[in-house]
Amino acid sequence: MKIAIDAMGGDHAPEAIVKGAVEAVSQMEHVHITLVGDENQIKPHIQDSSRLDIIHTNEVVTADDEPVRAVRRKKNSSLVLTAKEVKENRADACISAGNTGALMSAGLFVVGRIQGIDRPALSPTLPTTNGKGFLLLDVGANVDAKAHNLVQYAIMGSIYTEKVRQISNPTVGLLNIGTEEGKGNDLTKKAYGHLKEAPVNFIGNVEARDILAGAADIVVTDGFSGNIALKTIEGTAMTMFSMLKETFMSSMKTKIAAGMVKGDLKGLKSKLDYSEYGGAGLFGLASPVIKAHGSSNSRAIYNAIQQAVHMVDNDVTGTITSTVQSINWDKGENE
Repeated sequence: MKIAIDAMGGDHAPEAIVKGAVEAVSQMEHVHITLVGDENQIKPHIQDSSRLDIIHTNEVVTADDEPVRAVRRKKNSSLVLTAKEVKENRADACISAGNTGALMSAGLFVVGRIQGIDRPALSPTLPTTNGKGFLLLDVGANVDAKAHNLVQYAIMGSIYTEKVRQISNPTVGLLNIGTEEGKGNDLTKKAYGHLKEAPVNFIGNVEARDILAGAADIVVTDGFSGNIALKTIEGTAMTMFSMLKETFMSSMKTKIAAGMVKGDLKGLKSKLDYSEYGGAGLFGLASPVIKAHGSSNSRAIYNAIQQAVHMVDNDVTGTITSTVQSINWDKGENE
């Protein structure tokens, strides 16, 4: 199996990217990785180059680049060349921790969509209090969505959760302002009715306050609401840890207390660590595309690689394709 990785994307590139790739090939015997980026910056972090190739380029898509323009104008950038490896069948999947919008654009314009999927969804797996985690989609690939898009998200998320996360008959919840049927805006009301008829284990509406408690294995929403939910969760976690640190460092008494619970706090932080779940899948594309977090360390990159491997091994894209194409979408009613 071949995985292409944008070695220059992310806050800690290329070191963290390369180290994660090196660890992956050392642990996964059937994986071959192609690193795309500046060879002079990549090579110092590689001791054993077996099953590791480098495609050299000096061009990089930065965080400040306008996504669509960058993909069209920077055709030799590490991100675009990574997607091209998949498009031209030299790689089975690709990963980048770089510019999210640019990766989504490269996914659409270079890799291409699955026939029958109108809009791909950006889908991270987030932690829950029970340690199980849940899949949230969409978190920003599409700011606007129609009811049939949410149904497609639910189907794609269910296939991924069952095949990759090994959760049998995963539950699907619709993010809403209340759990009762009939709550919400026009989009959620229409989506609710169609999700009841979809080939998924739909359990109804779920509220944002309950999703971290494991209210559903998959939570579907439009990209606008999903991105707000995601950023709120990330911001709350960072603020809570900052407040805890400030409190524990405020006096000698609290410093002693901090020393006594240091191990427990590390365990809590690990439980909430995004890197343990890999990256966010761009579901609905013709091949697996993984968006790793911009601040990914080598562990997060390793897990993103493992995630991509599982998607390829379990033919997630093929199953989504056959499932979606077997459904007669009545999109007119979902407008």
